[in-house]
Amino acid sequence: MPIAEVETVCYVGAGTMGCYNSLAAAVSGYQVVLYDVDKQSLEKVSERHREMAAMLTGSGYCSESDIAAALDRVTVQADLAQATAHADLVSESVSEDLPIKREVHRQLDEICPAKTIITTNSSVLPVSAIEDVLVRGDRFAALHSHLGSPLVDIVAGPRTDHAVVDVLTRYVESTKGVPLIMQKEYPGYVLNAMLGPVLGCALALLVDGVAKRDEVDRAWMLGLGATMGPLGMIDMFGLNIIFDSWENRELDARTRRLQPKVLDLLRPYIEEDRLGMKSGRGFYDYPAPAYQNDDFLQKAEAPRDVRNALYVALISNAILLVIAGVAESSVIDRAWRVGTYLDAGPFEVLAGMGHEVFRQALADEMSAERVDPDKGRRVMEWLEQQSNTTDLESEQ
Repeated sequence: MPIAEVETVCYVGAGTMGCYNSLAAAVSGYQVVLYDVDKQSLEKVSERHREMAAMLTGSGYCSESDIAAALDRVTVQADLAQATAHADLVSESVSEDLPIKREVHRQLDEICPAKTIITTNSSVLPVSAIEDVLVRGDRFAALHSHLGSPLVDIVAGPRTDHAVVDVLTRYVESTKGVPLIMQKEYPGYVLNAMLGPVLGCALALLVDGVAKRDEVDRAWMLGLGATMGPLGMIDMFGLNIIFDSWENRELDARTRRLQPKVLDLLRPYIEEDRLGMKSGRGFYDYPAPAYQNDDFLQKAEAPRDVRNALYVALISNAILLVIAGVAESSVIDRAWRVGTYLDAGPFEVLAGMGHEVFRQALADEMSAERVDPDKGRRVMEWLEQQSNTTDLESEQ
């Protein structure tokens, strides 16, 4: 059966991502059905859509009249078979629990019409961990969105029809999204594969006693023109989320040393309900965090070693994406700019920093055991290869 263009979308999971993406799709003219196994979640859809509407209109994504028209195109459904009966596209956003996701996709594979493209919005689990439960592997892919950002990752599975990727690309573009087609799956996709290590580096600088809160965030904000630093971002994501990610992650040489220290740092915040923006307190107090004060960036110079450490976390993980064949450097730079609203991507930052300065900063971070030695070695080898290529081209 030919791959049809998308007209009706079913969102499985009426949480934050399901509600946000379903409203954006409806604003873009699609018929939308929102399903959840929890009827209370479905009862809260209207309230969540009102909250999301304020975000969309406030950002200039659409007008209030667009929202009113969009809501008429949204229905909620407590029966999965009925919710998916006419769906051209299904987007799953249930909890990040592999057995649950596999079971949901097994059911979707059985009950969805033959025409339906089935996707997962998982931010953690790779396509390969889910796709084998579907008979229709040719119509399955990851379609991963980032809340508050137009960046959308598209990752094909081993059996995905190329036409499916084309349809998903057009769908993302029609919702004013920016598609990032990955050449292969990779933990954290692209944006999170770089951002996560930056947040980890910020925590490592704290627990190693290299820098204090303001020094870490000031270095990042001054260096990249950002409106908040890594610790401010942790407040935005939620300290409990970051705690859980450190508690349940696969350990390498770097994280094995840092894990107990980071958990000890974060645990008192969790116990005191200082979870970040959502609780009004985290590393900063809200709604008026110190980093928003006019003089925050003027109080002191940001230590160069702190800035360089954060740059190493960003750039080295961007290089690892290139080494793994996930995407080219220009695509990675674009993804970073789109996803963070910053002016420069990691390879553009590297160009401004210079390879020699970066090499020394990377060596320093490896000595301080804030970079996994195997990953650091691979990054060093890539840099050497780039230098040799440049030297050869200049000779010719």
